[in-house]
Amino acid sequence: MPRTLTGLKNNIGTVIGCALILIWCLLPVAWIISLSFKSQESVTNGSPGFFPSGGGGAGWSNYADVLQDDQFRRSIINSIGISLIATILSVTLATLAAYAIARLEFKGKKFVLTTALVIAMFPVVSLVGPLFDMWRTIGIYDTWLGLIIPYMSFTLPLAIWTLSAFFREIPWEMEQAAQVDGATSWQAFRKVIVPLAAPGVFTAAILTFFFAWNDFVFGISLTSTENARPIPAALSFFVGADPFNRPASLLAAGAVVATIPIVVLVLFFQRKIVAGLTAGAVKG
Repeated sequence: MPRTLTGLKNNIGTVIGCALILIWCLLPVAWIISLSFKSQESVTNGSPGFFPSGGGGAGWSNYADVLQDDQFRRSIINSIGISLIATILSVTLATLAAYAIARLEFKGKKFVLTTALVIAMFPVVSLVGPLFDMWRTIGIYDTWLGLIIPYMSFTLPLAIWTLSAFFREIPWEMEQAAQVDGATSWQAFRKVIVPLAAPGVFTAAILTFFFAWNDFVFGISLTSTENARPIPAALSFFVGADPFNRPASLLAAGAVVATIPIVVLVLFFQRKIVAGLTAGAVKG
């Protein structure tokens, strides 16, 4: 009986703990979603609660207004293009570099990994000023390239660390067996090693895409027009007709729309993300 009571108490404690964590994590999400369905008048008057009352609801009109805004649509295209290009380039270079670090023996290997880790932990704000002057000098300020390069600089080290752990755990004999069967080194790498390291490659790609999509510092500092401004930076320019009365409901709707691609990716590839992060943590 005491054991039964102890197990019941533990289960109740687990349920309560999980419920508190879910409330803590989902409360801001629920609040911003409810704010996106309120009218600006309702927000200005301080409508309480999650849902508008007294006719203060705007329905889907906030989302329609946001999607009809040329600045917002342009920023979405910029974020998608910049994030995808930075992800593809970072993962491709990281795959080759991580394979060389895992398979080859050369002097300075530990120094390379240590340097990569230091770069990944380097404060982003300290680079904004030098990059601003440098980009304006060489002519890539306010361009996609001006954002892709710093995104790659910070995501490439993390991708190398993640992928090198996977490549180290792949048996060397499998690559040798492919070469014995007549495959070249490149064919063995492309058809044997990379598919086996697919969870790590996918994890590195997701982390890289998240960093590029959610970045605000580079996006607000290295752009001046809608030519390359990503969605996090573009949201800060939504001032509406009155600059002293920000359209909070429109901003909330824009934030929800900007979050949808990330949520879809996480839900659709949840198992692969968890498997990749877990395997990397265990194998690394």
